[in-house]
Amino acid sequence: MAVETDGGLGLAQAVAVLAAGVVAAPIFIRLGLGSVLGYLAAGLIIGPFGLRVIGEPEAVLHAAELGVVMFLFLIGLEMRPAKLWALRRDIFRMGAAHVAVCASLLAGVGILYGLGWQAALIAALGFSLSSTAVIMKMMDDAGQTATPAGGRATAILLFEDLSIVPLLALVAVLASLNGASVAENAPPAWQSALIAAAAIAGVFAAGRWVLNPIFMLLARSGAREVMTAAALLVVLGAAFLMQLGGLSMAMGAFLAGVLLSESSFRHQLEADVEPFRGILLGLFFMSVGMSLDIPAALANWQIIALGALVFMAVQGFGVFLVARLFGADWRESVQRAALFAQGGEFAFVLYAAALAAGIFDPRLASILTAIVIVSMAMVPLVVIAQRRLTPAPTESRDGVEEAADLEGRVLFIGFGRFAQMASQPLLARGIDVSLIENDVDMIRAAAKFGFKVYYGDGSRLDVLHASGASRAEAILVCIDKPEVADKIVDLVKAEFPQAKLFVRAFDRGHVLRLVKAGVDYQIRETMESALAFSGAVLRGLGVDDIEIAETIEEVRDRDAQRLEAQIAGGLEAGRSLLRGNMTTPQPAPLIVPSREAKALNEEAAEVIEGGAR
Repeated sequence: MAVETDGGLGLAQAVAVLAAGVVAAPIFIRLGLGSVLGYLAAGLIIGPFGLRVIGEPEAVLHAAELGVVMFLFLIGLEMRPAKLWALRRDIFRMGAAHVAVCASLLAGVGILYGLGWQAALIAALGFSLSSTAVIMKMMDDAGQTATPAGGRATAILLFEDLSIVPLLALVAVLASLNGASVAENAPPAWQSALIAAAAIAGVFAAGRWVLNPIFMLLARSGAREVMTAAALLVVLGAAFLMQLGGLSMAMGAFLAGVLLSESSFRHQLEADVEPFRGILLGLFFMSVGMSLDIPAALANWQIIALGALVFMAVQGFGVFLVARLFGADWRESVQRAALFAQGGEFAFVLYAAALAAGIFDPRLASILTAIVIVSMAMVPLVVIAQRRLTPAPTESRDGVEEAADLEGRVLFIGFGRFAQMASQPLLARGIDVSLIENDVDMIRAAAKFGFKVYYGDGSRLDVLHASGASRAEAILVCIDKPEVADKIVDLVKAEFPQAKLFVRAFDRGHVLRLVKAGVDYQIRETMESALAFSGAVLRGLGVDDIEIAETIEEVRDRDAQRLEAQIAGGLEAGRSLLRGNMTTPQPAPLIVPSREAKALNEEAAEVIEGGAR
């Protein structure tokens, strides 16, 4: 077996790339600089202008671009069509304003530097297309992707993805005006637009009418590796179709994700693609670091350093201006300016086209490419500085008391709707309770209804001590965030073993974790309300109360049996105990005892659970 191949990555190089990423990323995260900067630094060190472990960064870049594609697919899975439709004005109005304003300002800088207007315009347009990979990764790390501000940033990035086709056409037009020759086989602009529209329509049609039935057939086969292969096929197929249409591969993957966001297979798709996304996205950033031409950068370091600073400052100002123009508050505008003050991967494509068309000379193309790479490397540092200089405003706690020396017999951690109802029987029996909550608005609202709630974060050990956890007979964890509830459970089990622990569970997976942790009692937050609701429906359909009670009790018993099976065999166990509405082919009648017949019928009633967990 060959260890390496010409023009590609050998085994030794692959090991070196992975080792560099594994070492650099944790170090930079530990230093508070973020994983993106770590990957860029690792690529620079092992690249052709560093230790020369990798001689051809393009070999890594071509494979690593799939990381950006998969990342955008996962973002699309979180973006329901209705949510995307709600962002349509942000995409086309704010996105267009963002590109137009930033490109105009940057083109002015290029003309002042002495570039011709064609070269200045293309240089400005390339830099105005900020890096989707860097921005989305940084927002994801900061937990900002799903926020309203994150949605607006995503809208701008989507418009930038859509812009690459008309901008490449603009390069051809400027080249013809400049007297440069255009390829004879280059299609006219209207034909390119038509092909692009057909590619979008193809991805839309496949996502709407084809993918769900196919995944349903594959799920019935029971072969997990086939489902994983199908998930990758969807992502790469959508990206390839968009590339054939002359559009961004990332946009194709994003559109496929949006169309599958309401599929019952959404969570499985996400789980299958996620490991590939993380590895390849890291490789993408490393390949960008490898691409920095150190000798050229050193020869023109003053121009590159000054150009990067000026371009980043001008673009940041333009982004801030557009954000304020469209109603963003001061802090969001500054955050967006820090994130978008950079060039991106589309600049490489646009600058290469401009070089081929004769708009750029080789030296200018090399300098501009280096400026873009430097800006991508600098943005993580700019964002860190922005976050430290403009921290999130502290919430006013006027009139709210912090937990201190509480002595209630029962301690409530979290006092939302669930806890408010759970407290009523205890208060009716005169049991002394202590209430803590970390939402100031909730505390003030509860005070209007006669509740004395103290401010405190139940996931902190010092707050638990101040809240009287060491004296409480029972501790009730009633928060709605499973990961935080798990942390509180671990603290209470380790530090306050005298207290009985009762926990609000989010779903069955959370229940299994709580049972394993040894809590005294857990209940899914919607369990009893759903059963009461179903009982009312049966009553409305004419079923008598005795039969309703028996039916509800049977559902409880089957759910308890299923939970026992899941504790022993994992989340997928006990499916036969869950009733579904899908018609399942029945085997030919067999003469067997009635109890065994019932068991066989239940085994034949397996269904795809979807959201039933």
